[in-house]
Amino acid sequence: MNSLDTISTFLGWCMVLNFAVILLAVLIWSLFHEGMANLHAKIIGITREEAKVTFFRIVQQYRLAVAFLNVVPYIALQIMM
Repeated sequence: MNSLDTISTFLGWCMVLNFAVILLAVLIWSLFHEGMANLHAKIIGITREEAKVTFFRIVQQYRLAVAFLNVVPYIALQIMM
């Protein structure tokens, strides 16, 4: 489990799965954005516009986390190998 190949493979699959989660979230949001915005606005007690902005902020933060925690280490391991 400590070999660079295994760690590189692990990070590669993590990257693929995380990008799939991002794409799925954006796809679901694009199809059902009005209903989801209304639902979250009622649950949290914010306006629909704030719910939409919050969704995009969360997706951007998740994307940055994936980049720093999966993509950068994967590229570094590929350079080392």
